[in-house]
Amino acid sequence: MRASRVVVGLSGGVDSAVAAWLLKRQGHEVVGIFMKNWEDDDDGEYCSSNIDFVDAAAVADVIGIEIEHVNFAAEYKDRVFAEFLREYQAGRTPNPDVLCNAEIKFKAFLDHALRLGAERIATGHYARVRERADQFELLKGIDGTKDQSYFLHRLNQQQLARTLFPVGELKKTQVRDLAAEIRLPNAKKKDSTGICFIGERPFREFLNRYLSHEPGAIEDDRGRGIGRHVGLSFYTLGQRQGLGIGGLKPKGRRGGAEHAPWYVAGKDLSRNVLRVVQGHDHPWLQSTALHAADASWVAGHVPPAGRCAAKTRYRQADAACSVSAQGDARFALTFDAAQWAVTPGQSAVLYDGEVCLGGGVIDVAER
Repeated sequence: MRASRVVVGLSGGVDSAVAAWLLKRQGHEVVGIFMKNWEDDDDGEYCSSNIDFVDAAAVADVIGIEIEHVNFAAEYKDRVFAEFLREYQAGRTPNPDVLCNAEIKFKAFLDHALRLGAERIATGHYARVRERADQFELLKGIDGTKDQSYFLHRLNQQQLARTLFPVGELKKTQVRDLAAEIRLPNAKKKDSTGICFIGERPFREFLNRYLSHEPGAIEDDRGRGIGRHVGLSFYTLGQRQGLGIGGLKPKGRRGGAEHAPWYVAGKDLSRNVLRVVQGHDHPWLQSTALHAADASWVAGHVPPAGRCAAKTRYRQADAACSVSAQGDARFALTFDAAQWAVTPGQSAVLYDGEVCLGGGVIDVAER
């Protein structure tokens, strides 16, 4: 690839740092951009962008590139956070990282980079882009344990044509080794966890500031009241921790399953009831099919009906299934084997081998 002007999103982490170094070594004119996406209570305890910017600036100094601090907090609140709150208020569990990539990192950031005269942008995501027959394909990263194509499935042809993922060709261990070899100041910095703008703060405490909530009953699969929830928005399907209920011993029965853990299995919004079941393999936690909406296809068109693989949550193994389109924006999946805790609001992402086809937002799961 010929040398060009590339704007790299420097987050302060090791992956984007190595991505910038690789591009500089390849002869590109590299400029770093640090994106500030969240301003509310950015106090340093959980999610301080100031610390990350210091790390990003230190990396830029070592590599020998310029860095600019850009504030996208207003765009983030309008395009990502507002939708995040709407979904939670509706009793669903959204994935803001997917929307953040589509609306901020590969839209607002891309537009800003183009205004700076960039030909391409780059990030530290573990994914790859391949051009084939005048089409751009989104591929899984080489490191299967770090692959982030799931979060990037809403990218379109125009975005992929301008995007580079330099570390997508590497294993995470290789990235760490390179960072240490070239003495990057953040070589040993731990990977960030948690939602992109919340960081590692207590999630329920954070949501409590923004969502109305009404406590209600917790019922088991027999309709028995066994506890109280603090608001349906604070729970997600498959959740085990934080339910505040112990074992339940059926009358006339000793030992056995009364000590099996409880899992969230559903929400009755009309009655404000949280439904829970005991045991990881309970039938209420298994789904054989789903319907998804708000579909987005990498190639720009609906894939043909037939066989594919899909993930209904990040880090899940690919699950064999059949796909059938229901118009341009909706599709249905039928799985060969039942899937666990398929959650409305999360993304169902489709694959053909290593190629990510796109996906949509899970609307309904069927047992």
